[in-house]
Amino acid sequence: MKRLRVVLGDQLSRHLPSLAEAAADDVILLAEVMGECTYVPHHKQKIALVLSGMRHFADELRAEGLTVRYVTLDDPENTQSLTGEVERACDALGISEVVTTEAGEHRVREMQKSWPGVGIFPDKRFATPTGWFARWAAGKTTLRMEFFYREMRRHHDILMDGDKPAGGQWNYDAENRRKLPKGTAVPAPKRFAPDATTRAVLELVRQRFGNQYGSLESFDYPVTAAEAQAGFEDFLSHRLASYGDWQDAMATDEPYLFHSLISAPLNLGLLDPLALCRAAEQEYRKGRAPLNAVEGFIRQIIGWREFIRGIYDLHMPRYATLNALEATRPLPEFYWTAKTKMHCMAQAIGQTLEHAYAHHIQRLMITGNFALLAGLHPDEVDEWYLAVYADAYEWVEMPNTRGMALHADGGIVGSKPYAASGAYINRMSDYCGSCHYQVDQPTGARACPFNALYWDFIARHAERFANNPRMAMPVRSWNKFARPKQKALRDRAAEIFALMEDAKL
Repeated sequence: MKRLRVVLGDQLSRHLPSLAEAAADDVILLAEVMGECTYVPHHKQKIALVLSGMRHFADELRAEGLTVRYVTLDDPENTQSLTGEVERACDALGISEVVTTEAGEHRVREMQKSWPGVGIFPDKRFATPTGWFARWAAGKTTLRMEFFYREMRRHHDILMDGDKPAGGQWNYDAENRRKLPKGTAVPAPKRFAPDATTRAVLELVRQRFGNQYGSLESFDYPVTAAEAQAGFEDFLSHRLASYGDWQDAMATDEPYLFHSLISAPLNLGLLDPLALCRAAEQEYRKGRAPLNAVEGFIRQIIGWREFIRGIYDLHMPRYATLNALEATRPLPEFYWTAKTKMHCMAQAIGQTLEHAYAHHIQRLMITGNFALLAGLHPDEVDEWYLAVYADAYEWVEMPNTRGMALHADGGIVGSKPYAASGAYINRMSDYCGSCHYQVDQPTGARACPFNALYWDFIARHAERFANNPRMAMPVRSWNKFARPKQKALRDRAAEIFALMEDAKL
């Protein structure tokens, strides 16, 4: 029986279960639709990356002799929705059975269930076997990534010496927190000039999405599995060895530092997570990269990424409604424009506008930390993160944002909110030396906004966090402050909120 095999835009892998037994008379559907391009105001580079990746993947399938029905965004018959295109294809081709691989995002999974005669395969492109996370989580009162990560290392025999972790300890995070020394040479990552297919997509995006967030001018993402692999091998050769020491560092006008830049192609389906981890492990085994670098990289892939996906699957759709800290303020305009006197925020948001990219510490401890301290509504923060990054899909974005950055999930992802004053930013970056504000000042018109906002956050939530082992100390410190000092800090926080509302911060 002829089947329609539907491939989603972030499933660009020949290893999809729904493609494993494609027969000669089956038809593979890939559809560019406005519904997926506009459900949040995506960065133009995110749209271009997905559409170009889809077109290249379709060409690869055709080269294998498979039959592909490809619907372009500007096709006049395009219904502009995934469900509409599945139904239109079934009607046009006389097909009554649809096969697909489960979507990552909950909203698309709900769409898939409505497709005619649909069979939905589990997505096996992750390191966690189907159902494994739910079984691991069963009966636990708290879920912590570190213990999950250790089980993943054991299960896949990655970076293990027998039944012990390589080097004698599981986690080298304490060795991953160095500030980048002034004058350190940072190797430029391998990037990819747009070919004819990508250039056509870029022009389409300029015409259809010209007013959306971000710039297209610097687009040079890998759009095929071969390009993505070449980019990863460049990381192994030139940046992995230094990644461990400086993975948390931030530096002015250095958006990439020693990071791998694999998250966008990995989340698109162009790379295999276990293959990445095993390749990184070999760099350690052959003496070409230190253990703190390799372990830190592997932890991000089979630890954090897989854990976040498990949290999403376990708690959706309720997770999308959580707002444990009762945050209500709207997202400031500077998140969309980068027009702020705060140098750290201008750097993180400015490079996001230009590249659709910021590394994990910029997202957590700059833009996320500000959103946490200022009490920005998690719905608006979620939408922003989902919109502006090329690697963002709800399954990976939401637990990182609503959980890790905002603590809006009440502690499901992390045991404490990642709240920090300007001192942390100064310790991990060179941003503060070029800032309008003074990082060593808690109050006054030129005082770093993060300082007063930090203590205002502690004051607002003192009762909530008084018994949290990891937050009790700052609460005690706040309670020991003299009343005039408390008032000065909270008055400065009120000034910051007013400046934020007036777009003068």
